[in-house]
Amino acid sequence: MSVRALDFGTTRTGQPTHLYRLKNAAGMEVDVTDLGASIVSVRVPNADGELIDVALGFDETDRYEHNTHAMGGIVGRYAGRIGGASIELEGRTFELTANEGENTLNSGCDMWYERLWEGAMVGRKGDRRRGSSADTVIFGLFSPDGDQGFPGDVDVRVTYKLTDDNEIKIIYDAQPSLPTFINLTNHAYWNLNGHDSGDVMGHLLRVAAERYAPTDGQHIPQGRKVNVGGTPFDFRLPKAIGRDLSDRFLSYDHTLLLGSSGRMRHVATLTGEKSGIAMDILTDMPSLQVYTAQALMAESAKDGSSYRPYDGIALETQYVPDAMHHPEFAQPLFTPDRPFHSCTTYCFSTME
Repeated sequence: MSVRALDFGTTRTGQPTHLYRLKNAAGMEVDVTDLGASIVSVRVPNADGELIDVALGFDETDRYEHNTHAMGGIVGRYAGRIGGASIELEGRTFELTANEGENTLNSGCDMWYERLWEGAMVGRKGDRRRGSSADTVIFGLFSPDGDQGFPGDVDVRVTYKLTDDNEIKIIYDAQPSLPTFINLTNHAYWNLNGHDSGDVMGHLLRVAAERYAPTDGQHIPQGRKVNVGGTPFDFRLPKAIGRDLSDRFLSYDHTLLLGSSGRMRHVATLTGEKSGIAMDILTDMPSLQVYTAQALMAESAKDGSSYRPYDGIALETQYVPDAMHHPEFAQPLFTPDRPFHSCTTYCFSTME
């Protein structure tokens, strides 16, 4: 196990940035940067021992400062959409930034995934769950009262751990000074055949979700929970991501409901149909946002590649978008006495 810091260029204001490289005994390597606390690369051994980079990303600092697609970044204070670009809390209305029509997407302005976080390496740590070990990088961010329109100061910490079991663990902690809404996630785009291998429509996806949250014409949840049976949202058995897409139903940007939050459980498996690399997702979050990157257009990506629509899939563990306007969903309201804490694990393996 090892972790080291590398130079990653400077910001437009001259601040140095860093790339933190974690490597385990199996040879798996993970690069994360303090710009946006973002995942840059995830290199996983395939069946032949060749390292395949399965996370879309960029080689250059300025692409993370102007990260249009939230590539690999931490989204906060609130991941997903908020209808009407406003929230109500304790009798007050807080106006947010409308950046998608009349609604807020991923908090609307001054995105956390475009900010420079404080980064620190931590040495080898024991994993009491399995008795294995992990190398760790911790990123910190202070979000002041009124940041992006939300009330209260929030001290945020995001921890990345790489274990000898080829697991990436992301641990989210956010301590608010006042009651406020918090919904943190990572917006990595995955392509298990290789980040530059083309579209992911042939990838197999399984999600342990019996219901999904229908949306209106602006992608805002309607507050209903509908059974997935007989719909394109039924991933209870593995199926190709593109199997149910058609001229009538073009893409996924929808919330699958995972049941009660608060306990770690296996919720999804993604498998590259060419590479045989599989990624299991475990989380304590109540929903999974499935986004097939239909709006993705990115020139000058890693290794001289370019990304096109459907070249990756984002699988975001989170609270339901716009949940504060729908009491039917688990509520992402946190207080000084009940801070935000969550964990998501991505476990990689190779299919025989």
